[in-house]
Amino acid sequence: MIKMNSMRTRRRLTNTLVHLLLTVLGFVWVLPIFFVILTSFRAEGGSSKSYIWPKGFTLDNYKNVLSGGGSLDFSRWFINTLIVAVFSCLLSAIFVLCVSYVMSRLRFRMRKKYLNIALILGMFPGFMSMIAVYYIIKGLGMLEAGPTKLLALVIVYAGGAGLGFYIAKGFFDTIPRTIDEAAYIDGATKLDVFRKITIPLSKPIIVYTLLTSFMGPWVDYIFAKVILGNDRAYYTVAIGLWTMLEKEFIEYYYTQFFAGCILISIPIAALFLFTQKFYVESVSGAVKG
Repeated sequence: MIKMNSMRTRRRLTNTLVHLLLTVLGFVWVLPIFFVILTSFRAEGGSSKSYIWPKGFTLDNYKNVLSGGGSLDFSRWFINTLIVAVFSCLLSAIFVLCVSYVMSRLRFRMRKKYLNIALILGMFPGFMSMIAVYYIIKGLGMLEAGPTKLLALVIVYAGGAGLGFYIAKGFFDTIPRTIDEAAYIDGATKLDVFRKITIPLSKPIIVYTLLTSFMGPWVDYIFAKVILGNDRAYYTVAIGLWTMLEKEFIEYYYTQFFAGCILISIPIAALFLFTQKFYVESVSGAVKG
């Protein structure tokens, strides 16, 4: 009895320590977000302050960043990013789903070697090919005007998505092949099976692919900066917000920068919360496969 009470006491102490540790880690994780929100409502201008809690609160930072004007037009950057993100995620989803379905369902020569090559290439960071991609795009004459630069971003984001098929392939592997075989017996083609059977059963992985492809253009800075250069009218939000922190702009745009950070996080957060159920199902399906 004494030994059992000792074990219970030890277990309670362990649970208390774990909860305390998780509380501390949660506070550390939330603190930067709290700072961003506070600064976005700060009424005092300037970047360097000796305090965290603002002396006054205002919505002018949001009004100013949305009204735009001048060379730093956040609203236009937001629209540019939205256009690139929407077209990139649609094309990426088509490429990823087609490649992953072929790799999951079909058997052909070089299949294993292609899987190994794709796995090895996926281990290298994308910026290693950045200069080569830049000169290819330049050779195609797509860096002459702003709209074609945005088109180049869409092509590159979508073109590189095909290598990220492993998670979708893992999900397709969990769909029983007997369903395909039954459809073939009824006279369906491989395309019919893909369109009418596999796709309706694959809503979780489709949502996951769309979500991850949509988020890419929102957070990418390096490659977008290489392609867009100094053409501020066609910046994406990642480049535009970083521009606000440059030496000649930071004193005026510092609080607007944080307001912009909150604004660009809203679509991503809303999209993730709306699709969270499908997101979890897609990842768990890939793990089981």
